[in-house]
Amino acid sequence: MWKEFKEFIAKGNVIDMAVGIVLGTAFKSIVDSFVADIIMPIVGLLLGNISLSDMKYVFRPAIVESGEIVKPELALNYGNLLQMIVNFLIIALCVFVVIKAINKLRAIFTKEEVDKESEEVKSDEVLLLEEIRDLLAKKDESKV
Repeated sequence: MWKEFKEFIAKGNVIDMAVGIVLGTAFKSIVDSFVADIIMPIVGLLLGNISLSDMKYVFRPAIVESGEIVKPELALNYGNLLQMIVNFLIIALCVFVVIKAINKLRAIFTKEEVDKESEEVKSDEVLLLEEIRDLLAKKDESKV
């Protein structure tokens, strides 16, 4: 069983997945910071200095006596849900843009590799036809 476990861990797919999870976690923290520090203050400003995560519908306000909360507030905190939806949409947009850029770069590099391969590898027939073309061009030049 230990041997099978070691073989499983040593496979490339598991290692690739682990690297992907670590990078995804780091990417998420960057996007979370982008949303919290840049996007949400702008949204709050547009909403009149209201933070999305603070938005709620109060069913029953808290009862406070002598500075102590006797009964806590009963509220529907929908703002945090809105905040998480905005975070998700921005993360999805960022992932989409990154994947699109990677695919575009792959297409460019693949095309360059194909072009190089097609230039380097010429069949004997193509070489013979090019030689005949060159000889006919020289023949036409000598007649003039």
